Amino acid sequence: MFTGTINVKGHLMDLSIPRVMGIVNLTPDSFFEGSRTPTEKEVKARVTMLLDEGADILDVGAYSSRPGADDVPVGEEMTRLRQGLRALREVAPDAVVSVDTFRAEVAKMCIEEYGVGMVNDITGGDADKQMMEIVSSTRVPYIIMHMQGMPQTMQQAPHYDDVVKEVMMQLAEKVRRLHEHEVCDVILDPGFGFGKTVEHNYELLAKLEAFEIFELPLLVGLSRKSMVYKTLDITPADALNGTTVLHTLALSKGANILRVHDVKEAVEAIKLWKQVKKYKFE
Repeated sequence: MFTGTINVKGHLMDLSIPRVMGIVNLTPDSFFEGSRTPTEKEVKARVTMLLDEGADILDVGAYSSRPGADDVPVGEEMTRLRQGLRALREVAPDAVVSVDTFRAEVAKMCIEEYGVGMVNDITGGDADKQMMEIVSSTRVPYIIMHMQGMPQTMQQAPHYDDVVKEVMMQLAEKVRRLHEHEVCDVILDPGFGFGKTVEHNYELLAKLEAFEIFELPLLVGLSRKSMVYKTLDITPADALNGTTVLHTLALSKGANILRVHDVKEAVEAIKLWKQVKKYKFE
């Protein structure tokens, strides 16, 4: 498990303590209806709730990445983000905010206009070749996720000969490029559910310790995803208990950041995991 810090707008965030990233969806079509906040009033209410429940980071996105999602024009994405971030800053001016986008100009706007302190790119720089330059020049932490394909196509028969090896190799190449751009704070996300079958996802989770070789922070996004609800034959709305089980497993395998819809339960999972870890046999 990574035990160092990341620099977020001049403040060091200690990741030896697992952190919770709460999801704020500005999209009308996110796969989990309970996370959608299309109006300013709903944004303010959700942001207040997530912070009250213990979120360390708020991840704000305006482009749905669910399988088969429609493309969102850049202008529409920016309009949604401006509205949402303006509302967010009215109730949480000092909150640590990440923007979930793969477009460099969108990231730049959010950083410069709304003080966003982190970029979460589901394509790891593949969709916009300017993204690495933007995160380098603005010196914000950059979350690079692995995805096979794009949201519109990623679940059309994903295939790997060795899913763990291939995900690691692709992330390693992106880390190399980021180092060339002098990006200092890099966070890895293996991309559960993005161009992967349910079996691929469980193999990645079972072997998550392999990512420790990077000596970089590790973010996992498991919350209410198909690997939970398809395995249990339930709906995303009923997948909280299963999500918490997988969060606990991810913590035991080195996860530093949990990206979640349900902050309270994730915070409780971390608290209980830490209590057990105090007595771990070394």
